[in-house]
Amino acid sequence: MTERPSATGPLRGVRVVEFAGIGPGPFASMLLSDMGADVVSIARPGQGKRDARDFVNRGRQVIELDLKNPAHVAQALDLIAAADVLIEGFRPQVMERLGLGPDVALKKNPRLVYGRMTGWGQDGPLAHSAGHDINYIAITGALDSFRSCDGDTVSPLNLVGDYGGGALYLAMGVLAGVIDARASGKGQVVDAAMCDGVSSMLTLFHSMHATGRWTDQPRTNMLDGGAHFYRTYECKDGRYMSVGALEPQFYAELRKLAGLGEDCFDDQMNRKQWPSLHDKVAEIFKTKTQAEWSAIFDGTDACVAPVISMFDAPKHPHLAARKTFVEADGGVQPAPAPRFSRTPSAIQNSAAAPVTTAANILSQWTKHASARAS
Repeated sequence: MTERPSATGPLRGVRVVEFAGIGPGPFASMLLSDMGADVVSIARPGQGKRDARDFVNRGRQVIELDLKNPAHVAQALDLIAAADVLIEGFRPQVMERLGLGPDVALKKNPRLVYGRMTGWGQDGPLAHSAGHDINYIAITGALDSFRSCDGDTVSPLNLVGDYGGGALYLAMGVLAGVIDARASGKGQVVDAAMCDGVSSMLTLFHSMHATGRWTDQPRTNMLDGGAHFYRTYECKDGRYMSVGALEPQFYAELRKLAGLGEDCFDDQMNRKQWPSLHDKVAEIFKTKTQAEWSAIFDGTDACVAPVISMFDAPKHPHLAARKTFVEADGGVQPAPAPRFSRTPSAIQNSAAAPVTTAANILSQWTKHASARAS
C-alpha cells in the first residue's frame, strides 16, 4: 500500500473526491491539494496515468473506474461516503444518469459538500449547451471589456472564466460548505457557474457604471487602457512597460521620473485630454529601452513595471526572491498560493503518481481517521 507524505497545509484532513475533467475543476482541486486536502481523482479506465509535467494535476491520488459499471459506481460511492467534498464538471444530469447525483450522494453522506462546476450553471436556457471559457465570459460583458486599440476583442487566456470565475469560486464555495457542514452536520450542493462567477467579479465595474464612471466604449475608461496613467507603453527596443499610477501621489512620482513636466499633465482626471496625453507619454517611453526604464522606476512608488513573458517571470528578481516558482517534476512550476504562516502549503506529490485503488484510498483514510481520534 502506497503511503503519501503527511500534508502540512490548513486543509489537511479534508477529503476530496474529484471526477477527472478539464479546466476549472482540476485547477480547483490542485488549489485544495496544495493547501493540504487529500484529493482523490477518479479517472476513466486507461486515463489515470499522467505526465509529471501536467502540473495542474499535481498532488492527487488517482484511481481508474468505469462509471458505467455498477461495481465501479459502488466503489465511487464508498469513497463519497467517506469524503468531505465532491467535485465534478460534467454537463447537468450526467452525474444523475451515472447514479452519482446529489440525491444519491447526500443520502450516502449527509455531510457531503457536492461541488458542481459548469460554464452555464445547472439550469437556464443554455445549461445543456456546449461552451468554453471564451463563451462564458462573452455573455457577461467581460470579454467586451478586453479590446485592442482598433476595437477587436482580446482573449485574456482562460484566466477570467475557467480560473477566476470558475475554479476560484468553486474552491471558495466548497470550503464555505465544509465550514457550514462542520457546524450544522448537513452538506449541500454548490452550483458554481463560470457565468455567475465572472459576473460577480465585475461588481466593481457595474458600480462604476451606476455612478457614471464607466462606459461601454472601449479604451475610454480608467482601467481599460483609456487613461494615460493606466496602460502599457512601448519602449525603444520594442518591449513594454506597464504604468498604473492611479493615485495622485503615485502619478506625481511618475511625472517626476518620466519627465512629464508640462502643464497639460496637471489635470490627471480630465478624460477629454487622455488621448493626447497618451500620445505624449508614448513618445517619451520610446526614447529608452525597457531595461533603462526599469532601472529608473525600480523600487519607486510610480507604479511602473516591465512587461515580461510568463516564461521569463521565474527569473524576475522579486519572484525569485519570494520563491514564487519551484523546480520539480522536470520543469519550473508555480508554487502553492496563498501562503500560511503556521500551516504552510506544499505540493503533495507529482502529477505522475502511480494509479492506485479505491480500497487503498479507503484503507488510508480509515487509518488516518483512527490516528486523529487516538
